[in-house]
Amino acid sequence: MWPEGYGRRVLAETDSTNAEAARRAGQGAGSEWILALRQSAARGRRGRPWSMPAGNFAATLLLPVSEPPQVVALRSFVAALALHGAFCAVTGRAEGLALKWPNDVLLNGGKVAGILLENLGPRGGTGWLAIGIGVNLATAPEVSEVEPGALRPVSLLSETDVAVTPEEFLTVLARCYAEEEARFATLGFAAIRAAWLSRAARLGEVITARTGQVEMTGTFETVDDAGNLVLITAGGRQAIAAADVFF
Repeated sequence: MWPEGYGRRVLAETDSTNAEAARRAGQGAGSEWILALRQSAARGRRGRPWSMPAGNFAATLLLPVSEPPQVVALRSFVAALALHGAFCAVTGRAEGLALKWPNDVLLNGGKVAGILLENLGPRGGTGWLAIGIGVNLATAPEVSEVEPGALRPVSLLSETDVAVTPEEFLTVLARCYAEEEARFATLGFAAIRAAWLSRAARLGEVITARTGQVEMTGTFETVDDAGNLVLITAGGRQAIAAADVFF
């Protein structure tokens, strides 16, 4: 069942669903999911190219927002929980699933999905957020296609033998997202944070966070109430707002 209050738009092809969301925001659209069966100019975090083979999932949720930017940014955790719920729903199990700070979903230790948030700016006093989501439903990129040190890409099909179409996955994900967004609206980030931490990859273990040329290694203690990664390092407790994490 499709969640009330959310539009649904399925495109045969577009440059990128986040770019399509930006165009829709300029037209005064409301909350709307935009799914593309093919993308010609897909990209990931920090503008990196992102592969989009046929059968994989590329969608963006265009969301009108009115909170301060630091609160809006917390929806990466909302989206991660929704993805986790969607994977559980289509596979019937949670084994092997974990959430990697700041915005990846892991399956059996490999990356199966990623999230990209873009603030599209104010439109008539209301801001717009694009939550871009990519999922390797059918196939995964080769290890040579990802940056050195990154986790191996995996697909849902290869790891679970579960075949699901992008349109089917969209319906499940939209329902899961609506539930998590309602929890965020009513209970705040504390509830989202607790649920996210219960699914976190490598919590309590030693990890490395890299921001530009700066690299910090320490024990992953928690995520704080601002969404920062908290590491216990040789130099003390460090709260990190943005970084690439390596295991």
